[in-house]
Amino acid sequence: MITGIAMAVRHFLTLNDLNIKELNALLDHASFLRREWQAGKVRSTLSNRVLAMIFEKSSTRTRVSFEAGMAQLGGSAMFLSPRDTQLGRGEPIEDSARVISSMVDAVMIRTFAHETVDRFASVSRVPVINALTDDFHPCQLLADMQTYREHRGDIAGATVTWVGDGNNMCNSYINAARLFGFQLNVACPEGYAPDPALLEANEDCVSVFEDPRDAARGSHLIVTDVWASMGQEEEADARKKVFAPYQVNSELMALAASDALFMHCLPAHRGEEISDGMLDHPGSVVWDEAENRLHAQKALLEFLILGRLEQ
Repeated sequence: MITGIAMAVRHFLTLNDLNIKELNALLDHASFLRREWQAGKVRSTLSNRVLAMIFEKSSTRTRVSFEAGMAQLGGSAMFLSPRDTQLGRGEPIEDSARVISSMVDAVMIRTFAHETVDRFASVSRVPVINALTDDFHPCQLLADMQTYREHRGDIAGATVTWVGDGNNMCNSYINAARLFGFQLNVACPEGYAPDPALLEANEDCVSVFEDPRDAARGSHLIVTDVWASMGQEEEADARKKVFAPYQVNSELMALAASDALFMHCLPAHRGEEISDGMLDHPGSVVWDEAENRLHAQKALLEFLILGRLEQ
């Protein structure tokens, strides 16, 4: 547990913004917050604190989890879309950042270009959280790592298989492999691999496969995502043909370890990246994974805003 440590402004733009000691403490605290919430206990650690939520990409889980999380901690959250702010009318990102960060206690941004969160954070006087960019989705990885820990314990030394597009989720899984000490197998079609520089920098803990069956054998966790992310809708039909052999189904899960878990960040397209019944597979922990967005982000908000984690 991290307590009583005064910190300068910290941001969470990728998993690499926290070290493994901080990540482990945060995940332990997230599980504590889940148990506390389920027991009906009231918590007011962020009383009178305000989170600005900037959405340039639509969302269900991100908005609900951050807004509910702030309310459950005694604070409040405001939703800002491009239609509601000058960001959508051409104001420089840095100008908006200076103004918004002077009025709130933290800023969450869900957007397209990762450069947007980098530029916003560069001048923000309060913590900035990347709630998804085209390059990374670190908040989802907090929930995924928390969920694995709650069901199977420490993920260090495990084998994780990512099946599908080398997208922002895959990039964040590469960061997680390095930080948490697991082996990552990435199964993707030719031309859809993750960022080459990221692969090269982590070649000792990441392997790329074209055949998902080879990647899945003996794995302790199988993870996938939609084949066409937001902004790629025009490619959806073409991607369905390319990715058809990369569906996660019971046959693929049968190649993994006998107690392997399955995760998906949602929303899921049944019959495409997963078979119709995959969300109800005995190894599926998707619904716990989805709920843990709430608790992992509450722990993150306390850590960044208060500079500590406290029971």
